[in-house]
Amino acid sequence: MNASLGRELRELYSAESARIRDNFRLNSNGREALLGRTTLVESIALRLWEASIASVEGGVKNLALVALGGFGRRWLFPYSDIDLLFLHANGDSEKRHKDLIREFSQDMWDLRLKLSPATRTLAECERFDPNNLEFAISLLDCRYLAGDSAVFRRLHDDVVPKLVSQEAKLMVQRLAELARERYLKYGETVFHLEPNVKEGPGGLRDYNLVCWLELISELEARRCWPQKEDSKGNPATRQFDSALQFLISTRCFLHFRHARDDNALTWEAQDEAAALRIGTIGSDASDASEWMRIYFAHARGIHRASTRLLDEAPSVRPSLYRQFQHLRSRLSNVEFNIVDGLMFFRDPEALQSPELILRAFRFMARHGLKLSSVAERQIEEALPFVAANPPSGVELWHNLQEILLATHAADALREMHSLRLLALLIPEIAGIDALVVRDYSHRFTVDEHSFVAIENLHLLRQSQSKWDQRYGELLDELEQPDLLYLALLLHDTGKASKTDNHVQASVAIAQKCLARLDLDAPDRDSVVFLIARHLEMSAALRRDIFDPETVRQFAERVETPEHLKMLCLLTYADIKAVNPEALTPWKAENIWQLYIVTANYFTRTADDRFHVSVDDEVMTHLRTLAPAAGRKLEGFLEGLPRRYLRTHAAGEIIGHMEMANHLGEDSVQIALSRGRHWYELTLVTPDRPFLFATMAGVLAAWGMNIVKAAAFSNQAGTVVDTFYFTDRFRTLELNLPEWERFKGSLHDVLTGKSDLERMLRDRLRSHKSAPPKVKVSPRVLVDDLCSAQSTLIEVIAQDQPGLLHRISSTLSHENCNIEIAIIETEGQMAIDVFYLTSDRAKLSTSQQEHVRVALLNELQRQ
Repeated sequence: MNASLGRELRELYSAESARIRDNFRLNSNGREALLGRTTLVESIALRLWEASIASVEGGVKNLALVALGGFGRRWLFPYSDIDLLFLHANGDSEKRHKDLIREFSQDMWDLRLKLSPATRTLAECERFDPNNLEFAISLLDCRYLAGDSAVFRRLHDDVVPKLVSQEAKLMVQRLAELARERYLKYGETVFHLEPNVKEGPGGLRDYNLVCWLELISELEARRCWPQKEDSKGNPATRQFDSALQFLISTRCFLHFRHARDDNALTWEAQDEAAALRIGTIGSDASDASEWMRIYFAHARGIHRASTRLLDEAPSVRPSLYRQFQHLRSRLSNVEFNIVDGLMFFRDPEALQSPELILRAFRFMARHGLKLSSVAERQIEEALPFVAANPPSGVELWHNLQEILLATHAADALREMHSLRLLALLIPEIAGIDALVVRDYSHRFTVDEHSFVAIENLHLLRQSQSKWDQRYGELLDELEQPDLLYLALLLHDTGKASKTDNHVQASVAIAQKCLARLDLDAPDRDSVVFLIARHLEMSAALRRDIFDPETVRQFAERVETPEHLKMLCLLTYADIKAVNPEALTPWKAENIWQLYIVTANYFTRTADDRFHVSVDDEVMTHLRTLAPAAGRKLEGFLEGLPRRYLRTHAAGEIIGHMEMANHLGEDSVQIALSRGRHWYELTLVTPDRPFLFATMAGVLAAWGMNIVKAAAFSNQAGTVVDTFYFTDRFRTLELNLPEWERFKGSLHDVLTGKSDLERMLRDRLRSHKSAPPKVKVSPRVLVDDLCSAQSTLIEVIAQDQPGLLHRISSTLSHENCNIEIAIIETEGQMAIDVFYLTSDRAKLSTSQQEHVRVALLNELQRQ
């Protein structure tokens, strides 16, 4: 390419790209933007073709330039790659034009066009490579650009139809495998709060999948391309014209916004898209939440179509799976015909009565079946009859009850919700349909969160996790698990009311629903109780769960052992449904421990276990383990809070005592171990000011993330501090010698040999973090009633490196001793709770105010 042509084409591409971008900003018309860029790139490619390849002596023979994929179907997004095929009639043509093609490709790259070229002979195009499905699929959108048109016609008219007709089953199977891998990557749900509009379920890739499956089916059946008049709109895709326009416009917006091929619909992008009314001009989408509801409605329809086509394609499942589904066909009965795991109605006319529809979903929930697309359409057609005579009262509750109790309840509820049947039967659900509530820790919409929570409980019986098995045993003990499932279904309905207290709103909404279901009064009270208290256990976990006063107060709010069991399971399922990482092993353990100590309180065994003299069975057991310890053991335990005995195994207590016995040799005793999920650092040393703050500072300086911590001191002033932390940069995991350097660094700081402030400055200087997605305003709450011995301070702040060090340093400056610390992070919000004393007593009223003000001043300092 000569300099003059290069300059001309660069100016053309720059000017036309700017024009396309400016037009999109004016009209948000995605289709127009795609066609504009496709035409622009095509014109440049043809100019370069004429200049570099077509100008050779004798003209171009046996070589065609072909657009593939998105370029072939005229879907060039603003920053998408440009798929080109250099198609040769034979190997001689490939050798003869090799240098010219390299020059052409280089010219495209020099213009900063993201070219993805492929070179194939016709013979190579005839062979299907299962490991390169993408190329075979891209041929379905092949389009002639330039060169030997006869070569292209052979590809289009002969090679592609023959290839597809021969390999259709394998192609569909590989498409299904890749689709399911993609769905798994995105949590197998449309309802991600920050979805990917291209690759996510219900995105543009799913739309393309529907088109490809339809076309493969046509080519397999006809062995030729469908005629234009026959494909004026594929049956599976023509219903999605508005959805396609929305997704195309949204992806164009994201490309222009990021100036790259970035298809993630983040919170910030949602705000901007809603403000600009991308894809929704003329609608009443007033804010980002309403705009996202439109997105989810479109995505849900496309995803349903793609999954139905995959489910109904006989070749997409392995043979063992097909054998299993064949066995399930024996489930067929007088009402339902089961074929390959799909349900068909034997008498569709009977669907005008809602009883058959409800029996169908009960059958699905019990056996894990899916509706066929025919059955789905028949139910949709019957909905007006159901709406005219909806079931209610005991009749509706008994059907819903059986669905909720069945193993596959969540999938059945999702299907009912997708078909708009669930909201018809339970109108209270309509408010949370595809509802986005932004707290930056939830991964799913409110309705999907509720379904996932129900699913979490049903999966307990299949899990191999020791925690899940414990909770599963608890689930088996419930007298009325159906009430728990119903509470989970309704527990967040109040989030649609946009009030400051969604719990109260959920209770009010649930009461209307329960009255319409005609539940017995005691059952109604239990469901209302669970909804009203569904955050109580999470809140209690931010207190010292081994403090008898904390347990007493929590038990009084729970009221009965049965309520406690249901609330424990609801809390487990609710937290786990926030996102896959929300229920850490530590939280699962703490929920269980709180359940156990509260259950003990109800059975009046709490005092027997925890409130005994030094001659109790615990001391007897410890003396048995360390018979030579004698008075050293008693001296070590004297004055330690009783929660220390409750939170440490006997072997750990003996180990701490032995560390204390070596303080005469070295005043800083350190033990470091690695658990399955975190590292555990134990320090035994004489108490001193700023000890906890110093420990937190060293961990921050090493880039460690503290997940929980506890601090205990005995009457002699010996401290046992334990920190549980994760190694964000895998320093200790990847470098075993770093263990000793890490412990040595901590030792040197505590003995005054190293400068902690310098270490922290170096760490913070090297730390570069993205600006927070949500700003957390600092809050400091004081509670002087929850503990008989300590004053509780709860600090809520923006999580950032060194935060715990700053907070605990401030507490030390205020002459506070940290008796116990409970450290927790939710998304970008730190929630740290401290039990404080001063001179071994609670803080005075004036001290409490001084501490509160000092903490706020520190947290507001940048």
